[in-house]
Amino acid sequence: MAKKYAYLFPGQGAQAPGMVKDVAEASASAMKVIEDVSEIVSLDMKKLMWESDAAELSRSDNSQIAITTASIAIMAALKDKGIEPSAAMGFSLGEFPALYAAGVLSFEDVIKVVRQRGLIMQKVCEEIAAENAGHAPGMSAILGLPPEKVVEIAKGIENAYAANMNSVKQTVISGTFDALAQAEEAAKAAGARRAVRLAVAGPFHSPLMQKAADEFGKVLENVEFADPKIHLFSNVTGKEVAKGADAKSSAVLHLTHPVLWTDEEAVLANIISVEGGTDGWSVIEPGPGKVLSGLWGQTEFGASLASVPVNSADSVAAL
Repeated sequence: MAKKYAYLFPGQGAQAPGMVKDVAEASASAMKVIEDVSEIVSLDMKKLMWESDAAELSRSDNSQIAITTASIAIMAALKDKGIEPSAAMGFSLGEFPALYAAGVLSFEDVIKVVRQRGLIMQKVCEEIAAENAGHAPGMSAILGLPPEKVVEIAKGIENAYAANMNSVKQTVISGTFDALAQAEEAAKAAGARRAVRLAVAGPFHSPLMQKAADEFGKVLENVEFADPKIHLFSNVTGKEVAKGADAKSSAVLHLTHPVLWTDEEAVLANIISVEGGTDGWSVIEPGPGKVLSGLWGQTEFGASLASVPVNSADSVAAL
């Protein structure tokens, strides 16, 4: 039986200067992806990904298109080796390369959509900062508290929201600058091991992004979302996606709703158990960083089937 692959695509915060440069230099297919994206969005992606500093890359209008390009470039390099996904799920922004991997969005559409998404979200985040004395909104990972406790803390603070259900040990809060500071102190007082500000430009997956969701919905009105050709999962529902129409509506809700990542992991684990088990599957993270592989490792299933980050030429070659 041929090996099946589940792809976990990372979201904002995974960006890093120089990302996938070695992959592109080793793979003509990966390099072509980067060059094609540059043409579609009229932006020098090599310069953006390889010469920008961390601050410039952290902007939503830069990080979203850069991470998506990096993930799809790695996919192209893997395809040359005969490696293609049987399941795809993406964390936050990562859901868009997952939509492409599942055949829901075409290459050109996913690039155009992500570019507009990043521009819209950056603009709204700057507006929120202007309304708060120039203090930028953002997200903070709370480590060492049960998710239900983090949800309780966020509910007690105005403009703070439990946004990402990363694992039983880590939940992310979105909010304004002042709300995050309050939430971090409350979490530490409640016994949190750490509170870590994330390298993102705004309070994603919270009601604070409603204006961005409204604008993004207009962008998607005339974009075709096909039915998935492989297993695909939704951050919004935490379940498998059956229809392109459902993926389209979730893509808008995505901006204001929490990421139910732990639910998605459980559904994927069940599918793997039913369709060949751990001997028949590999779980990999194609894209910059290795956060999702770490989160997968915190699941009960991850102990028997580790996720492998694929973020360099060496890691591509090792598969």
